[in-house]
Amino acid sequence: MRFLPVNLNALLVELADLDETLALFAALQAEPIAGIEEIVPAARTLLIQYRPSAIDRQSLIDNLAARDLSQRSSRASRRVEIPVHYNGEDLDEVAGLLGISREEVVRRHTSADYEVAFCGFAPGFAYLSGGAEFQVPRRQTPRTRIPAGAVALAGNFSGIYPKASPGGWQIIGVTPLQMWDLNRAEAALLRPGYKVRFQDAGPLPSGGLPARPQPPAPDQPSGAHLEILSPGLQSVLQDLGRAGHTDQGVSLSGALDRTALRAANRVVGNDSACACLEVVLGGLSFVCRGRAIIAVTGARTPLSITTASGLYWQPDNYQPIELDDGDRVSLGAPQAGLRSYLAVRGGFQVQPVLGSLSYDSLAQVGPEPLRIGDRLPLDEISAGNSVSLQESPAFDLPTTQDVITLDVVMGPRSDWFTQAAIERLSSQPWRVTPQSNRVGIRLEGEVPLERCQHDELPSEGTSLGAIQVPASGQPVLFLADHPLTGGYPVIAAVASHHLDLAGQIPINAQIRFNPIEAFVELVPDASLLTADAKNQP
Repeated sequence: MRFLPVNLNALLVELADLDETLALFAALQAEPIAGIEEIVPAARTLLIQYRPSAIDRQSLIDNLAARDLSQRSSRASRRVEIPVHYNGEDLDEVAGLLGISREEVVRRHTSADYEVAFCGFAPGFAYLSGGAEFQVPRRQTPRTRIPAGAVALAGNFSGIYPKASPGGWQIIGVTPLQMWDLNRAEAALLRPGYKVRFQDAGPLPSGGLPARPQPPAPDQPSGAHLEILSPGLQSVLQDLGRAGHTDQGVSLSGALDRTALRAANRVVGNDSACACLEVVLGGLSFVCRGRAIIAVTGARTPLSITTASGLYWQPDNYQPIELDDGDRVSLGAPQAGLRSYLAVRGGFQVQPVLGSLSYDSLAQVGPEPLRIGDRLPLDEISAGNSVSLQESPAFDLPTTQDVITLDVVMGPRSDWFTQAAIERLSSQPWRVTPQSNRVGIRLEGEVPLERCQHDELPSEGTSLGAIQVPASGQPVLFLADHPLTGGYPVIAAVASHHLDLAGQIPINAQIRFNPIEAFVELVPDASLLTADAKNQP
């Protein structure tokens, strides 16, 4: 058992194999450790997020190291049959890699049961172990789009893409079944412990797979609401995220600048965890139908209000603003920062998805981004809490001309990189490219980061703030909508106290990383271990 640093509130536990990983995961579910907030199991690791105020790092490590891994848990054994049209564009290449015919690939793939080891990458994406026990490398260059329902192989896992997305697995076929459907009692068709058997469904019909059903249009609000005239680049509802759904492959998501979201709610007298509108680069414009009290925080954004009678005024950020029926509100382009947060007293009357109003742009879970003509219903204004007039930005908001310094915690896979790359991470500036979004900030440096370890990394959990380095050597800084698991090594992670700042960095600004000494030694105290635990690898 190895303990690798991830962040100030997270660590990665590396084990010998999948069986040990699942044994430790089962042990932690049977006897939870107070302070652990989230566990993401993967091929040989557990990513553990915890509250340092509830348990210190050393006590957590000692408790984990003392767990007995000799017991193998018996998990739910529901069996699901998956029909597959084996027409995948990589089927011939897979057959060549395995040294068998494509017919033999199909025969072996359908001849034994698989088990859902864990879920990750995207909601409903299950990592299936066992079965044919193929060993197939990922593609050298990932595809920009893999269709929903694609059945694919990577390493010793099989998997089914629940929706169209980029990916690097080898496609051998496609299934008409929906892996993820929020209209079902259980949105994920496959859950950890389920047995899976693939069936050859023959050639793909000439018309292709049937179209996926579209969700019904939302009802039009009858009470107070915001009528959207322009949503800007992107305006989405965000709260503090949806915890507790990693078993379905659903990440936390949530606001990228949580400090600003909480401040906006306090200004209007809401609970600080209420959902706000997260607005990127301004451009949002709406008419208030009914009466409301709003506040805008986060990016330094010019506000303008035109009343129904034609009066025009420009209120300040971080102040409560009372709106009457017919008032038109517009958010201009930020003078500093990137994301604004608009709170409404009482909150938004929108149905939560898996307990949250956050929109996860990668998983496409949650209320959809605003569009022209949308009518966003508001809850009735109640007495609520007192408004706060003492709010202000928690840090200096960055501009495109700035070089922003972010503290980072090295690891968990910094040893996969050359010493020169480790030094270059902090010595050279990294430009924020236009390809950045809520999933992550794509960075560009003059000299890419070089690896000294070129093996394929088994899929493992990834955290908010992780700096993942793909084959190009140009890093990606993961933000709130990042995938739960990834297959590229993480050289470091932005320290938790700088994550809100990272969410406000605009395109073309430059970032410098500042490594901090967060972990001196990640080892258990041998004096606290039981005899059985000392014999564990």
